[in-house]
Amino acid sequence: MAVASTSVSELTRALVAIDSVNPDLVEGAAGEAALAHFVGGWLEDAGLEVETEEVAPGRVNVVGIARGRGGGRSLLLNAHMDTVGTGGMDDPFGGRIEDGRLHGRGAYDMKASLAAIMLAGAAARERGLSGDVIVTAVCDEEVASIGTARIAERIHADAAIVAEPTEMRVAIAHKGFVWFEIETEGRAAHGSRPDLGVDAIARMGIVLVRLGELDASLRSGASHPLLGSGSVHASLVEGGIEPSTYPDRCVLHAERRTVPGEGAVLVEREAHSLLGDVPGAVRVGFERRPFEVDPEEEVVRLVRRAAGTGDVVGVPFWADSALLAEAEIPTVVFGPAGEGAHADVEWVDLASVERCVEIYLTVACEFCS
Repeated sequence: MAVASTSVSELTRALVAIDSVNPDLVEGAAGEAALAHFVGGWLEDAGLEVETEEVAPGRVNVVGIARGRGGGRSLLLNAHMDTVGTGGMDDPFGGRIEDGRLHGRGAYDMKASLAAIMLAGAAARERGLSGDVIVTAVCDEEVASIGTARIAERIHADAAIVAEPTEMRVAIAHKGFVWFEIETEGRAAHGSRPDLGVDAIARMGIVLVRLGELDASLRSGASHPLLGSGSVHASLVEGGIEPSTYPDRCVLHAERRTVPGEGAVLVEREAHSLLGDVPGAVRVGFERRPFEVDPEEEVVRLVRRAAGTGDVVGVPFWADSALLAEAEIPTVVFGPAGEGAHADVEWVDLASVERCVEIYLTVACEFCS
């Protein structure tokens, strides 16, 4: 694909055509390697300095740097390459264009955004800015974000834009999450011996009632001005082995969505309260922290000005912005409009993607000069 004449629609369609379903979501799925090869080659052809890194077996990051003349600040542009599975999609990799919308798995989440930062990086290279524009195409955002975690370890930039789709709104906050388990204990016995058996699943029912009450309390309580309140829900319940046996254990897998100021310590305390006097155990697992940036941070002000909006919003989903912010890189989230993330019908508005390219480049020219 000729870089100089590449359009937003052509590049987005080429990216959608390459299967990059996350193998940690779908066993045997393609992963990002083939897409990373394409992205790296395209960025090299555009004149960027390109490095690829296998973060885990078959899981690849691409970093392309539009190297500046020197003396300017650096701006990092971030998008993930992996997608969720194709589910019941019709022609998930076809990239059909209709009424200004490009359809396909990952079109919205977030290969159009990837195309936008690639094109912005190529244009920045042609402009010869003082500072570096760093394009990071990362793996595994849909599961554990090992790609951006590695970027945050290796690269420091003066500011960052995470190009997740935000409907062209400037997002300065998003929720985090904590996964936890509660296990209730019972006693196995034949179903005909209620004098011996203790039903661990019935005991879990007490916990589930308390969980519902906690969720209602959270959502009616104090709220973050942009994100609202935290929440909690049951994700999976496992227990029992056969109809005629009292179950000796039951495990609840649950998720607590958090707002700034909430974290794993609080969630563990809440989980113990849910278990209460029911015999069992609590285990707190994976955590991703919420994100918030000062609306007066320079990169936020530049994106707002370039986008022509004074408004800022919070978004309910978690994004890699939290990892960059934890690495002390001022970060804002801004991306195109569309619909259907993780759904069977997914599309992105191509005019909004073209506008994103313009905005990213405008911010880069101002910030990196």
